[in-house]
Amino acid sequence: MKLAIILGSTREGRVTERLAKWVVQGAKELPDTQVEFIDLKDYPMPFFEEPISPRYNPDRKPEGNVQKWLEKLGAADAYIFVTPEYNHSISGVLKNAIDYIDFQLVKKPATAVSHGSVGGGRAILQLKEILSESKAAIIPSQIAFTGRVTESMDEAGNLSEEVKAQQYGPQAALKNMLEELKWYSDALAAGRTKG
Repeated sequence: MKLAIILGSTREGRVTERLAKWVVQGAKELPDTQVEFIDLKDYPMPFFEEPISPRYNPDRKPEGNVQKWLEKLGAADAYIFVTPEYNHSISGVLKNAIDYIDFQLVKKPATAVSHGSVGGGRAILQLKEILSESKAAIIPSQIAFTGRVTESMDEAGNLSEEVKAQQYGPQAALKNMLEELKWYSDALAAGRTKG
């Protein structure tokens, strides 16, 4: 499985990066998995203003960072979007990046990890709704990180010993989510090969 872990915040001093690094560390323990960390900071894109929806424009010719973003997404088999919750939703930069997508996520599994008020749960709800339009297969498991990120992990994404020791804490949730994502990725890859 080629797994893309997408950091959906470009904000100065973002703590979401810690969360994304934690997810990357966990994903690297999955068997037969190549992990790629995609930081939207590396793909600055203008506000989406194309005159026709990307999926319905046969003459579409994306350029620059938009084309690089789409190619990077298209090369992956599965996706984890790591996002903060802003105003009960995802960040504007992540929504803008998703608006450029046409067929890159079709029949591929996706999930989310969030933080913020109530663990960023409302951002996950919004993101699942938005991603369904890309025809991604939204898996049942996701993580709304309920602890304060700055108190739960260091800048490299290492959980504190106290948080790591929680029997049903975030580390167990991450392991379960990643295993489920891998299962869906393998099953859907086989289906795409047949179809």
